[in-house]
Amino acid sequence: MLTPDWPLIPGVRAACSLRTGGTSKPPYDSLNLGDHVGDDPEAVAENRRRFAAALSARPVFLKQVHGWNVARLNLESVDGTEADACITTQRGIACTIMVADCLPVLFADRGGKAVGAAHAGWRGLAGQGGQGVLEALWTAYWPLVAPSATEAASVTQVWLGPCIGPEGFEVGPEVRDTFVASDAGSVEMFRPGTGGKWFADLAGLGRRRLERLGIAAIYGNDSAPGWCTVSNPSRFFSHRRDRVSGRFAASVWLA
Repeated sequence: MLTPDWPLIPGVRAACSLRTGGTSKPPYDSLNLGDHVGDDPEAVAENRRRFAAALSARPVFLKQVHGWNVARLNLESVDGTEADACITTQRGIACTIMVADCLPVLFADRGGKAVGAAHAGWRGLAGQGGQGVLEALWTAYWPLVAPSATEAASVTQVWLGPCIGPEGFEVGPEVRDTFVASDAGSVEMFRPGTGGKWFADLAGLGRRRLERLGIAAIYGNDSAPGWCTVSNPSRFFSHRRDRVSGRFAASVWLA
C-alpha cells in the first residue's frame, strides 16, 4: 500500500493500493480491484475485501465513465454509482477512485470536515470550456469546508496519485488543442511526439487546473518517472502498457 505524502490531518486517512497482495491470476495479478475488466468475480470480491480491511473503512467503488458527475456518498451509497468524482462528510466511507493510467486526485481540508476524490483521465480533466471533473468536484466540495471558495482553497490539500507519465502518454493534436483552448499556458504540458502527435503531462495538467482553483497545497505525483504507471509494471496496473489490465485504487476517508 502506498501512503500519500501529504501533511497528516487528525481524523483523515488516505491510501493507494499497489498491484500486489491479491488473488487474481495473470494478466490481472494480483490485487485487481476492477470488476469490469474480465477478471474472475470471486477474485475481485476477495481483493476488495482485503483492500477494505487494510483501510478499516468501506470503499465505495464508482462506475467511472470519463465524465464529471460528482456523487455525495453516505452510508446508503452502493458500489456501481455512476460518477467520476465523489465527496463525503460521513465517517468510515472511503471516497475511492480506480485507475490504470488515469490520474487519481484526493482532497481533504485541514479541519477534517470533508474529503473527496476524482478520476482524471484527459477527457474528464478537460471537460467542456475548461470546466471538467476537478472543477465539478470543487464546486460540490468547497461549501462543505468553508464560507467561501477562497477560504476553502486556503485550507484544502490535494494528493495526486500515480498515472501515465509524460514519457508514455502520446496523444493526438485534438487533445492538446482542447486544453490550450481554455488555458493557453497549458501548452507547456505538451512536447512533440511522432507523426503529429504530442506527449502530454497528465499530472502537470491536473496541477494547473488545481492551481487555477486557488489550491496551492498539492502533493504527490510530480511527473517524475517513479509515478508512471506504464514504466513501473511491478507496482502499477497500466491499460496502455498491457491492454488487458487490472485496476488499482486511491482512497481518502474520515476515520
